[in-house]
Amino acid sequence: MAADYDDDIDEGMPMQQFRNSNQDKEWAIILAGGDGTRLKSLTRKIAGDERPKQFCSVLGGATLLEETQRRSALELSRERTVYVVNRMHEPYYAPILDHEPPANLVIQPRNAGTAPAILYSLLRINAVEPNAVVAMFPSDHYISDNRAFMAHIRTALDTAQHRRDLVILLGVEPETPEVEYGWIEPAGSVKGQARILGVRRFWEKPNQMLAQVLQLRGCLWNSFVMVASARALLEIIESSTPELYRAFVCMTSLFGRRAETRAINDLYQRLEEVNFSHRVLALHPERLAVLKVTGVRWNDLGEPNRVMASLAMAGLRPPWLDRPQPQFA
Repeated sequence: MAADYDDDIDEGMPMQQFRNSNQDKEWAIILAGGDGTRLKSLTRKIAGDERPKQFCSVLGGATLLEETQRRSALELSRERTVYVVNRMHEPYYAPILDHEPPANLVIQPRNAGTAPAILYSLLRINAVEPNAVVAMFPSDHYISDNRAFMAHIRTALDTAQHRRDLVILLGVEPETPEVEYGWIEPAGSVKGQARILGVRRFWEKPNQMLAQVLQLRGCLWNSFVMVASARALLEIIESSTPELYRAFVCMTSLFGRRAETRAINDLYQRLEEVNFSHRVLALHPERLAVLKVTGVRWNDLGEPNRVMASLAMAGLRPPWLDRPQPQFA
């Protein structure tokens, strides 16, 4: 039988008062440790070096990491925003995150996939706030309306505060039968939550014909933006990848101490790459829910054609478009 996750709610408490009393338990995780290899041909042109896309001004102006930082800050405290980065990218992230508290940087020795990045950051937050609710943001998205998007995040945060068993994914209404995205097939509404749907299954990178069928069936693009209690996310990680979970849990007594860096270095030398969507989320559809994002245009900026499509959507022409492509050995 599922645990009762509603025992921390006073049923007589107005929703606004409940929300305010729990906002100090809300955290953001910004994932910025990827290598951005698929976009390297474009980021070389933009930045003139080998930096990953999250540290580039892809859309003109701010870097993608800074754009994500500003978007998150519309609803979530900067003091409770954690950044997952890769130590070899320090020359690129240090100028952007220079004023952030050192404790808010989760520094990986290398990129080992999304599952270790998410688990490490969750355990660091859980050590400070065991009742945390987290919103997780990749740092390589185009979003047409930040305020409208973060209004959806607020709905998900409020839901996760009193449905601590659920992991809520943000599913984007698809514009095309995209074959490079993951898709979410929604089920019926979650009990008591008209806007929150269950998840029937995931479809990962379908072929063109299947993608057309999925779009017609009302399936949604998986944005990989998710909101949940830290407890719910840790539970499904432990169930899906117990060895990975145990390896990181053994480190928790070292958090904030000098020995943490050495222990994490040793652990990452042994880690295989683990994808959070494939190895965790896909195994637990019964713990997942999806919030349909409408009124916002979205793109994952993982490939050059998506960058160009996003620029066209936004009506932007950044200066790098007119630069010649640099030659690299």
